[in-house]
Amino acid sequence: MGRTVFVMAVMLMLAAMSLVTARYQSRQLFIDNEQLISQFNELDVVWRNLQLERAELSRNARIDQIARDTLKMQPIAPARTIYIREAPAQPGRGG
Repeated sequence: MGRTVFVMAVMLMLAAMSLVTARYQSRQLFIDNEQLISQFNELDVVWRNLQLERAELSRNARIDQIARDTLKMQPIAPARTIYIREAPAQPGRGG
């Protein structure tokens, strides 16, 4: 009977240690999960800001302003426009 009690006590100790280890791992996984969720939320905010910045940088008005300033481009004026007329098609020519 003493041997059975000893075996049961050892099994009880092993079960208790297993329970403590499982709870510790569960808490660690919960903490890791919360940190990953927090990191995901931060990255989501950064992503949204980058999307807004991209939209702002690709606005037509901004591109137009850069073209005018950097490339010294000017709007077209009728006086500076050259019109090219296509010659009328000649009948009888292979075309």
